[in-house]
Amino acid sequence: QLQLVESGGGLVQPGGSLRLSCAASGFTLDYYAIGWFRQAPGKEREGVSCISSSGGSTKYADSVKGRFTISRDNAKNTVYLQMNSLKPEDTATYYCAALPYSNCDLGRPYEYDYWGQGTQVSVSS
Repeated sequence: QLQLVESGGGLVQPGGSLRLSCAASGFTLDYYAIGWFRQAPGKEREGVSCISSSGGSTKYADSVKGRFTISRDNAKNTVYLQMNSLKPEDTATYYCAALPYSNCDLGRPYEYDYWGQGTQVSVSS
């Protein structure tokens, strides 16, 4: 069974940190760019960050630039999203997705083949 599984979400105070993981099973992530997306209740899905298949290129939404860092460990078939200086507006369900190209793109979520089930991130005091 081909799937992505996110983990690492939770409740954190403003200014805190979380690290999300996206682990693949049933296929190798080596040939996929990976994106992180989020969706808050009543809002549209937003592209947060993505990383190329080699890990050599990354992109970030302006809203998270300087606070979030995406990385990947192809040996572990896992992609990470380190989130620092979290704000209440970061509260959302976070999803990872696999794009069957070497370069990533946050503007074409419909081209991503596989999606995880999501992990909830809540930032509140």
